[in-house]
Amino acid sequence: MPKPREMEKLAREAARHAESESLPPIDDGWWDAVLSDPRAAGKPWLPIQQRRLDEIAREMLRVECRRCMRIIEISRSNAVRLFGPHAVWKDVGLELLGRGREHRTGRHEEDGCWPDFRS
Repeated sequence: MPKPREMEKLAREAARHAESESLPPIDDGWWDAVLSDPRAAGKPWLPIQQRRLDEIAREMLRVECRRCMRIIEISRSNAVRLFGPHAVWKDVGLELLGRGREHRTGRHEEDGCWPDFRS
């Protein structure tokens, strides 16, 4: 006679075996439909800070400094007018944050901002 722990193990294996048999097999037609979907061949996803200004759909762009808690917002059209359509948003955001520093010591630890492009 099996022990209670062994009986529980056998019951779990039987349930798992029954679930695996109940799943329908995936045929080649399903894979063809998935791979022919236009979304499967889309552009690779890039974070917003690595996109050019003409690739960003948002109208308002925002960068925040984690260190000094300053928030810079600029409309995309103004950013394009100032920096050009092919400028990368990370470079533009860093430039805008850097312009706002009033006191510079020359040390990166004290002068630099820590940008956050998530919002």
